[in-house]
Amino acid sequence: MKFISWNVNGLRACVQKGFLDFFREADADFFCIQETKLQEGQISLDLPKEYESYWNYAQKKGYSGTAIFTKHKPLSAAYGIGAEEHDSEGRVITLEYEDFYLVTCYTPNSQNELARLSYRMEWEEAMIQYLDGLKKKKSVIFCGDLNVAHQEIDLKNPKTNRKNAGFTDEEREKFSNLLSHGYIDTFRHFYPDLEQTYSWWSYRFKAREKNAGWRIDYFVASEDLKDRLKDAKIHTQILGSDHCPVELEIE
Repeated sequence: MKFISWNVNGLRACVQKGFLDFFREADADFFCIQETKLQEGQISLDLPKEYESYWNYAQKKGYSGTAIFTKHKPLSAAYGIGAEEHDSEGRVITLEYEDFYLVTCYTPNSQNELARLSYRMEWEEAMIQYLDGLKKKKSVIFCGDLNVAHQEIDLKNPKTNRKNAGFTDEEREKFSNLLSHGYIDTFRHFYPDLEQTYSWWSYRFKAREKNAGWRIDYFVASEDLKDRLKDAKIHTQILGSDHCPVELEIE
């Protein structure tokens, strides 16, 4: 089975930049997107007929939002994490299948001058409780823009970004804590030492041209799936957003 995740940074804009070409070419079983930046009825997507669509919209217009397009009808779909203080921004969708949960997530950014770092810490605690609750029942595949570069190898300029949003000690520790609860960073599972492979580049300073990027988009899998993991990829050549798609393949 093939899983794709992509922060499209505005789905309507991304559609104008080749989103559907990549969607059809990828032919994924599950295609998760983050930062749709739209409300219900604001887009009509010409997806292949075998896909079902699941959407979670932010209350605030033109902000956040997630979606999953799948060839496989889920047993159930849930929106948010069941916590009112975290569920108004359309950040999480969970699809339940026979032997796993698929969770897509757009993690809150800590913002300039870390204005939202304290909220981010609350979010991380709530999120890990939510995922662990699912994992008690069956396997978990957790993907999306998690807004953290975990290790120095995961961004071009670690020293100058040490106290910036996405690379603070606090955010990195939360990701380490997630992994310690029995989860695998699937890209690093296959490519523990691969450098200069990123999933996000600032639109400023010709960052993508210089490959001055960050790896902040992930597929995380519960450890009981370890033997089913086949490959993980980062599609750095795909344009259309300031992020590129990431992929997981499992048996």
